[in-house]
Amino acid sequence: MMKVQVDLHTLKRATERGTNEEEIRDVINTGFPIPAKYNRMGKAKVYDFKQKRHGRYYEQKRVEVFYTIERNTIITVTVYVFY
Repeated sequence: MMKVQVDLHTLKRATERGTNEEEIRDVINTGFPIPAKYNRMGKAKVYDFKQKRHGRYYEQKRVEVFYTIERNTIITVTVYVFY
């Protein structure tokens, strides 16, 4: 299994967008592949959410992680969360 390096930029975006390092690592390890640009790779996973965010209720959220691989290390580029 490859080492996963979660970039500080990714962690900052994760906090703003409603996810965390644990979910980012889970998406990389167990998510499904999605298309990515700029020679990057992407994975996504849908989680049960069942709560409000910014005053609106959402059943689920989809977390998408984009990353590169350098010398057997996965390095995250950014994360997006869709409600």
